[in-house]
Amino acid sequence: MPNLSISFEHPWYLVLVLIIPALWYSSFTQLAVLGTGRRLAALLFRSMVLLLIVLAIAGVQWVWTSDRLTVVFILDQSDSIPRAKRDLMLEYAIKSVQEHRNDERGDSSGLIVFGREAAVEFAPYDDDLPVVRGIESMFGPTDATNLESALKMAAAAFPEDAAKRVVVLTDGVETLGSATAVAQAMVDAGIGIDVVPIELSAGSEILVEKVDLPSDIRQGQPFETRIVINRYQGSDDGAPVPGRLRLMRSVGPSEQVLIDTNVELDKDVNVFPISDTIEQPAGYTYRAEFVPENPSDDALQQNNRADAFTYVRGKGRVLMIEDWSAPEEYRALTESLRASEIEVDVQSSDQLFTSLGELQAYDCVILAGVPRSSGDTAEAIANFTDEQLDMLVANTEQFGAGLVMLGGPSAFGAGGWSNTVVEKAMPVDFQIKNKKIEAVGALAMILHASEIADGNYWQKRIAQTALEVLGPMDYCGVIVNGAVADDWLWGTSATPRGMMRTGQNRQAMINRMRSMAPGDMPDFQPSMQMALQSLVATPASIKHMIIISDGDPTAPNPGILSQFASNQIKISTVAVGAHGQTGHQTLQNIATQTSGNYYVAKNPQVLPKIFQREAMRVSKPLVFEPDGGVQPQITYPHEIVQGLSRQLPDLNGFVLTTIKDNQLVEVPIRANKPGESENQAILATWRYGNGRTAVFTSDVGQRWATRWLEWGGYDQFFAQLIRATMRPVKSDAQFTVATNVSNGQVQVVVNALDQEDEFLNFLDMQAVAVGPDMKPIPLLMRQAAPGRYIGTFDADRTGSYLVNLIPGPGMAPLTTGASVPFSDEYRIRQTNFNMLEQLAKLTPEGGQPGVVSMPLSTESLAEVLANDTYRTGLPRAMSLQDIWPWCLLLGAFCLFGDVFVRRVALDYAYPLRWIAARFKSTETALDTERKQSLERLRSKKSQISSELTQARASTRFEANENADHETLDAAITGTDSTRPTSVRPTSPSLAQKEEQAGYTSRLLAAKKAAQKKSEKPDHPQS
Repeated sequence: MPNLSISFEHPWYLVLVLIIPALWYSSFTQLAVLGTGRRLAALLFRSMVLLLIVLAIAGVQWVWTSDRLTVVFILDQSDSIPRAKRDLMLEYAIKSVQEHRNDERGDSSGLIVFGREAAVEFAPYDDDLPVVRGIESMFGPTDATNLESALKMAAAAFPEDAAKRVVVLTDGVETLGSATAVAQAMVDAGIGIDVVPIELSAGSEILVEKVDLPSDIRQGQPFETRIVINRYQGSDDGAPVPGRLRLMRSVGPSEQVLIDTNVELDKDVNVFPISDTIEQPAGYTYRAEFVPENPSDDALQQNNRADAFTYVRGKGRVLMIEDWSAPEEYRALTESLRASEIEVDVQSSDQLFTSLGELQAYDCVILAGVPRSSGDTAEAIANFTDEQLDMLVANTEQFGAGLVMLGGPSAFGAGGWSNTVVEKAMPVDFQIKNKKIEAVGALAMILHASEIADGNYWQKRIAQTALEVLGPMDYCGVIVNGAVADDWLWGTSATPRGMMRTGQNRQAMINRMRSMAPGDMPDFQPSMQMALQSLVATPASIKHMIIISDGDPTAPNPGILSQFASNQIKISTVAVGAHGQTGHQTLQNIATQTSGNYYVAKNPQVLPKIFQREAMRVSKPLVFEPDGGVQPQITYPHEIVQGLSRQLPDLNGFVLTTIKDNQLVEVPIRANKPGESENQAILATWRYGNGRTAVFTSDVGQRWATRWLEWGGYDQFFAQLIRATMRPVKSDAQFTVATNVSNGQVQVVVNALDQEDEFLNFLDMQAVAVGPDMKPIPLLMRQAAPGRYIGTFDADRTGSYLVNLIPGPGMAPLTTGASVPFSDEYRIRQTNFNMLEQLAKLTPEGGQPGVVSMPLSTESLAEVLANDTYRTGLPRAMSLQDIWPWCLLLGAFCLFGDVFVRRVALDYAYPLRWIAARFKSTETALDTERKQSLERLRSKKSQISSELTQARASTRFEANENADHETLDAAITGTDSTRPTSVRPTSPSLAQKEEQAGYTSRLLAAKKAAQKKSEKPDHPQS
């Protein structure tokens, strides 16, 4: 039961209460004029004001204490614990609550599970845990043990009105975090910790520890690769473990098997050396696998593989990526670069790189007029994924490689590269922000895909993808079937209706897409009519429409399709889950009659690619092909144009861009058209991160630069362009780089020597690592010894980590890598009893330490359940609530009472007299006599007043009626010779005075007699 008491946050301030007696002593005499009652009331009010202020200063609080107890069970669900043990842990938690929870006391129970992350399976509540068969919470990967996160979550889940205890069921093998520090904070907060160990089985296990590669592999020189395999056996027989060992070497998508042979593991640590030679510079990944002949010799399969990464540098190499739909289009440039002794590898856009490691073989990447998406059918569309774009940018920003974009009708903004990380890395923006240049397109979309799986999700994806391709001056509108009829998703009050510029409205449009919920469209005609009217009225040079549907709506009439065609508005249709041949035919006819494209999407994941591809049609106004072409001019001295003639050949066109407003941007070549200089860039470059990017906005001879093919400076110009962006490949120093993976961290060691084999000291070495998620990881390199530099970074994810080091300004970067083939969760370890005992020994203040039970197993379940997890021995739960604000409020009322008592005097007997007179039912004889006496006095007073009034009236002045005018005039002027005697008021006679005095005396005497009579008691004393 909860108990209520009072405590103080700052109790020493209570000494101020001693001021109250002094207050009484000083004020008692001063308030004497108020009378006894008012003086005491004023002093009491003053004392209450002072007392309440002191209580507020002391921080007075209500304190509730309770005997209730909340127990939260924490279950380890990581892969190191077998499935049978996990089920047994859940069974133990449920039964422990059922046997020990005190329902009368109001005890609560909860359950938290964890692996790499933690989750609340059952929040604490005052009942038994539900009897369930398994864990239902989604708590992320189970390839790690993060007890720290589970303890933090448990501490946050406890209610405030109960004592707290956690029961931890784990093997104690932490791979992430540190539970000890969190546990100390928990016991400081009064939380007890009990532990139920989970003992790991001592079965046989095989672990491929690592693939060891030399740190200084050179091109064409033989070296030795060592595979280290550990053997753990549960029995002591020491019998060899037979199995098959494979070693593979991969670069990009190609993979080569170096060995595939039978071996025997006859030692605890087995080392297999293998000779190898690398002829081509590149980044290589080695993977070793061991498969035991008898599966019972190996409990875990996740640790039977190990990877290693190495990079062999050679001469400078360039990767050229070209459009797969136009192969060999850049053959002339490829041959020109090779003639300039630059190695070039050509890669098709439908067979792109798949990892950042593949790009490390190249010092520059060229996007040769390639669009982001290409292809004419749903199955054939190939595009750069967001992950591949991140790799391209990281290869430049983090690893110092060059990135060059060449122009063409499908490049830059015209190729769908707007609003990507590649645009961010380039010295120009791919969108035109100048209203004077008519590079405006309009795109309308009709979405009807509600019947496909996750239809609304894919509608949002495809609409957003198409919107991101459009430039800021382009128009966009979306028509969906709403609750009543077809309508525009936005811009219903705009002109033209439904079509809005994407510039400042882009984010608002995306937000509106995320909340849309389209319905099933019954007829194509209304929506297409709406789209036609708005597109015709839109001031755009290119207009396009996309329809996605299952073909179920009624087909539009031929007349409206003719209107689309006559207004040069193409319609591309996408069939998704079409309803038989009729649905396909309807959509195909719409596309055919308007010269659009027809796609059949069997996989919804290709939908964003299709819309991205179609939205590029709206970007075609960015292609600038004026009559007479343009004249490129060298306007800035740069190493790329060094040695070239000032007169460059004309160009028939280029792709419009906008030069970034940044002082680092260099524009060596501009065109003489259009009129705005910010859109005239032909060649622009700048440094981006550790590398350099550049753009050449025209093509290299296919359509616009045909005169350049005959120009004598063609080879020199493009060779200088590529070399200016390539990362340095030569260095005057000698460096060896090694990496070591241990305990979730990667250690990078660099040894630096100069050409005379002397140590290189005090280098300002810059380094960065990139993890499997393509996010950069800071790496700080410190000098640990002469010529030796060491850095460390966390590697808690499985996969490859690439490391780029720049020893100093102008030096060639060093590239290496490390591989984490499997989590530490799959390494052979024993239950960490020491750590578990340390957790249980922690003692909450005012409580008792926790209990470590015997390891949980099927045989020991009953004995482990004997430990009362709901026992006492913890500090009682305490809940505090500040009440000092209420003290101040009450003190304000008391202060008002003090002022009121001193300033206002009240007749406290009046209410009693009023009540007595109000409710008195009969009158006494004395009351009647008093009333009659008072009535006689009133009558006599009225009579006397009347007589006095008459007497006063008789003494008034009255004019003589016989006085003539002359006498009156003389009286006015003061002449008295002829003035007659005036009649003056006569004084009352002595008799009248005596009579008046007699009346007054009698009246006063009657009044005094009445007063004396009223002072006599109502009843005579007996």
